Amino acid sequence: MLEVIALAVFIFIAVRGVAQNFIVDGNSMEPGFESNQLLIVNRLAYLSLDVSWMPGVESDEWKPFGSPTQGDVVVFRYPRDHSRDFIKRVIANEGQRIEIRDGEAIVDGIPLDEPYIRFTAADDLPEFVVPEGMLYVLGDNRQNSFDSRSWGMLPKNLIIGRAYFSYWPLDKLGFVDHHRHVMPVKIQPSATH
Repeated sequence: MLEVIALAVFIFIAVRGVAQNFIVDGNSMEPGFESNQLLIVNRLAYLSLDVSWMPGVESDEWKPFGSPTQGDVVVFRYPRDHSRDFIKRVIANEGQRIEIRDGEAIVDGIPLDEPYIRFTAADDLPEFVVPEGMLYVLGDNRQNSFDSRSWGMLPKNLIIGRAYFSYWPLDKLGFVDHHRHVMPVKIQPSATH
C-alpha cells in the first residue's frame, strides 16, 4: 500500500513539474482564447540547464527544447506583481527591432501577418531593439490588452511555460496554435562577372 501511495505522489510531482493548469482570465487574447478557458501549459518548453561546469562547452546554458520564438503563446508571472499570471503572444525576441505604426506590429522592418488578432489599436511605438534576456509580448485583442505597450519588456526568466493544450470549453478542445511569422528572405543581387 505504501508503494502505491509513494508511486502516486511521485507521478503527481513529476506531472506538476512538466505541466500546469491555467485559467484564462479576461478577454485580452480573444478570439483565440476566451475568459475561463482552461489550458495546459508546458513548463519544460523553455527549460534552461546550466552547463558551465562541462569542459569544452561554448555556452553556459543549454535549452534542450528551444527558446521562446515569435508567435509563441506564453504564460508568465506579471513583471510588476509575481503573484499574478498573464498569457500573451511573443511578438519580438531579444535583438529584434520592434515598431508599431497605426496599430500594425513591424519587426525588423517587416509588417507581421497576424491573422489571430481580433481588433488592432490605433497606437504607435517608435522603433527600438528588444534588449537581451527580454521579449516584447502583446495580447491578441489589442484594444483590450494590458501588455508590453503598458508595462514594458517581459524578462524571459518570468516565463512559466508555453500554452500547449486547451481542454475547456469543448469547442476549444485541441492543441494551441502558435502562429509562426514567416519573415521573407532578402535576396541579394548576384554580382556579374
